[in-house]
Amino acid sequence: MSDAQGRKPSQEELEEQLTELLTEGELKDEDRERKEREQISPRYEIRIQTTLDPIVEETRLYRTMAQELDGRYDDYLEKTRPRPPRAAEEEQQE
Repeated sequence: MSDAQGRKPSQEELEEQLTELLTEGELKDEDRERKEREQISPRYEIRIQTTLDPIVEETRLYRTMAQELDGRYDDYLEKTRPRPPRAAEEEQQE
């Protein structure tokens, strides 16, 4: 047995072999299609606008059942309260 046959490959040689194995050959069709789909950005963004805010509805429901210890949702509920349009407010002031 010669010295070259008995020794283990170094880390650099293993990395080179691994690199060759990973870069050789073509990708399978399934992998290629999947990677192509991942690279394509979506054309459309779907948004759903609701008339009711589920957080507001649940908070109101819980407040009918029990008293809230802290007012952590008071600011949020104040922001979600419907307000008349600015034009209507200006007409009322005149």
